[in-house]
Amino acid sequence: MSRQLYRAKRLFDGNTFSNNVIFAVEDAKVTYPDEELSTDLIELDGLVAPGFIDVQVNGGGGAFFNAEQTTNCLAKMVSAHGQFGSTALMPTLITDKVEVMAKAADATAEAIANGQAGVLGIHFEGPHLSHPKKGTHSEQYIRPITEQEFEIYAREDLGVKMVTLAPETVPLQDIERLISLGVKVCVGHSNADYQTTMNALHVGADGFTHLFNAMSAFTSREPGVVGAALWDDNSWCGLIVDGHHVHSTSAKLALRTKQRGKIMLVTDAMPPVGTDDMEFDFFDGRKVIRTGDRLNSTTGELAGSVLDMASAVRNTVNWLDVSLSESLRMASLYPAQYLNVKTKGHLREGADADFVLLDEQIYTQATFIAGKQI
Repeated sequence: MSRQLYRAKRLFDGNTFSNNVIFAVEDAKVTYPDEELSTDLIELDGLVAPGFIDVQVNGGGGAFFNAEQTTNCLAKMVSAHGQFGSTALMPTLITDKVEVMAKAADATAEAIANGQAGVLGIHFEGPHLSHPKKGTHSEQYIRPITEQEFEIYAREDLGVKMVTLAPETVPLQDIERLISLGVKVCVGHSNADYQTTMNALHVGADGFTHLFNAMSAFTSREPGVVGAALWDDNSWCGLIVDGHHVHSTSAKLALRTKQRGKIMLVTDAMPPVGTDDMEFDFFDGRKVIRTGDRLNSTTGELAGSVLDMASAVRNTVNWLDVSLSESLRMASLYPAQYLNVKTKGHLREGADADFVLLDEQIYTQATFIAGKQI
């Protein structure tokens, strides 16, 4: 049995902070030795926290899942986001042809079968979306569910499966069928009214993709998708805290309103994350252009982000006045709970040895996946 000992100057286990903590990594798990040990210790001078879990990642390190459905693409994405403390991802394929969806599923299955670090499953964001709320998704590929898609969603070799859909375009019986296949159904890119959204939740949908963005707004006479998301206590909401997707007051209001533990940080990251790239090719002959830390399609829409999870945590602390402990939970524990991955998102005895070393300004100093520094 392999064992490496560490001493963290400060450690957050997902619940509490402790100082000068000795812990061990044994066979990719975290343990806390009973005996006093002082030899062969690696000193970690900073804050050790659970690794970040991002449920919406389109790309990174120059790689774009819609452009290349391979394990190499997934490895580039994991490596790029690992620079910023992410230790587990849900690679996300946005609206595309069914053939591309099948290739993405094959790559995900191969990565999981090979034990490829950092890949938890696959998130299909679309193609069963609302045309009025399509955002930057390619309209030509938005379509109803067919048996071809159900064959992909039914696969049992994909790890955690997520599908973002617009409930006004998908019959309730199809949502129920997805859930029976073990798919986590999120509402997103939807112009549904409140009752249609609640009906989807009642049959088992349990997530909202990038709260406030590409969804019907809360108004006095019609709460819309946003109202349903904030009212329902049993569902989780992803939140992009990059200063572009959501106004800080809107985000604060959501945090004040929504059940604690049900808002998780996401990046919706695109290929430029971890690079100096200023543009990349997109759909329909379009490009996505980077201006500072903002991405827009050449047709004008926001097109994902160049946000990383460490920055999302930092922004949540600095802009939203959320405590460091709660911000860290929003980036690790709550996504793990949403995905029902019980050994991640915390650093209690027996947890997966996925952790990040942060400095006092919440910048990433080192990232460890399965006990190995990446």
